[in-house]
Amino acid sequence: MTGASTLRGPTREHLDWPFFGKGHRAYVERLDAFAASGAMAAIDHSDVDDACRKIAAALGEAGLLDACVAAPDGDASTIDSRKACLARETLAWHDGLADFAFAMQGLGSGAIGLAGSPGIRRTVLPKVRAGQWLAAFALSERDAGSDVAAMTCAARREGDVFVLDGEKTWISNGGIADVYCVFARTGEAPGARGLSAFVVYPDDPGFSIAERIDVIAPHPLATLRFENCRLPADRLLGAPGEGFKLAMRTLDIFRASVAAASLGFARRALDEATAHARQRKMFGATLGDLQLTQAAIGDMATGVDAAALLTYRAAWRRDVQGLPTTKQAAMAKMAATETAQQVIDRAVQMFGGRGVKSGEMVERLYREIRALRIYEGATEVQKLIVARETFKAV
Repeated sequence: MTGASTLRGPTREHLDWPFFGKGHRAYVERLDAFAASGAMAAIDHSDVDDACRKIAAALGEAGLLDACVAAPDGDASTIDSRKACLARETLAWHDGLADFAFAMQGLGSGAIGLAGSPGIRRTVLPKVRAGQWLAAFALSERDAGSDVAAMTCAARREGDVFVLDGEKTWISNGGIADVYCVFARTGEAPGARGLSAFVVYPDDPGFSIAERIDVIAPHPLATLRFENCRLPADRLLGAPGEGFKLAMRTLDIFRASVAAASLGFARRALDEATAHARQRKMFGATLGDLQLTQAAIGDMATGVDAAALLTYRAAWRRDVQGLPTTKQAAMAKMAATETAQQVIDRAVQMFGGRGVKSGEMVERLYREIRALRIYEGATEVQKLIVARETFKAV
């Protein structure tokens, strides 16, 4: 989200919460310095593909991708979820495409950081970590989004190669990624237990981009096609049949960060609305002097803080307590995305006609937030997860 603004930057009051330590505060200082450097604002966003590449490179050069991409000799399971959340919240406040670029470097390389062979790790992770390569996470299909067990893209073993056939869609960084983590059915067991994960490069024979997908908030998305795509057996991540577990482990690391990105968008909308209400003259006073406006700001601020508490509780529970966060991350993702939608909608309303003018900050935020209520598990799916985990605990 670029453009001139009189706002100083996102609020930092929540850094005093007990979820964070000195390392997190120091990391946020690096994020703020990066934002203040103008590196993001200087990038032309009219060409989304090129902008993503340049933003990832800038993030890598600043060393900020270390928080979401494992080192070649490291382990992605040790990634600090709170740092990833702080990064996404901060970047989303400034620039939605920067948040996207950061998130995809982590999500796209996560399975490699968890289960890649030493050779693949040495080839891929340093380049992704430096922002020189873009990464992609290819799990979804037309009829297999939240229902991963319905996956039909398949891989069969033929000697020392796996042959991949089928399609993946709604793949972020599709068409511009330098490395793809692709999940396919290998048939070791029924349903989700018969899936495996593979590393695919853009120049692998039989791999192509079937379609580029345009969405309301421009991001690089595509449908991937595999036709007799032959991959060396060492491109398998982990053991055959472990793909679902690997996908879930990857998502567990980063799911709370989706909530954090929503927080960034919501905080920006709240800040924009508050600044506008102070300045907008109306009925002999300012918009902010009206009780209805004050009530709206009160609701917005309370909702943002409530969602932030849920978000950072989930990340803290994973990082510090080492406990499962399925229920907590689902609550955070559901609450933060839904709250952000409400906060941004109210901000648009406060701006009146300006709120729906193309290019206005709140108009951009309105388009950015809508997808977050769907991807990595729609709100309805999060409700089912919370209910299922609640029943288990009784």
